[in-house]
Amino acid sequence: MRKYEVMVIIDPDIDDRQVQPTLDQHLAVITKGGGTVDNVDIWGRRRLAYEINKKPEGIYAVIDLTAEPADVKELERLMTINEAIVRTKVIRPEERRVEPRKSESRTEA
Repeated sequence: MRKYEVMVIIDPDIDDRQVQPTLDQHLAVITKGGGTVDNVDIWGRRRLAYEINKKPEGIYAVIDLTAEPADVKELERLMTINEAIVRTKVIRPEERRVEPRKSESRTEA
C-alpha cells in the first residue's frame, strides 16, 4: 500500500450538498480494495487560473489516501468519466529525507 494525494476540481454548477456524496461515490473504489481514505479536505469554490469549459471557478477538494496502485488508477479513470469532475491530479508525496551534507575538502596552500 502506498500513500497518495488526490486534488479534484468539481464543476461549480453542482450543488454544495452534492460535493461530498460525489466524492464518496468514487472513494468507495479505494475502500473496497482494502485501502483507507485518511483525509478529505474540501476547500470550496476557488477562482481558476484560466477558464475550463467556459467556467472561471471550481470547487476544490484534496484527498489523502492509502491504497494499492491499481485501485488508485481505477479511481482516476472513474473520475475522468464523471462530467461533474472537471480535473484531477494524483501524486505520491515523497517522504522527506534529510541527507547528510557532503564534507567539503579544502586544501590550503
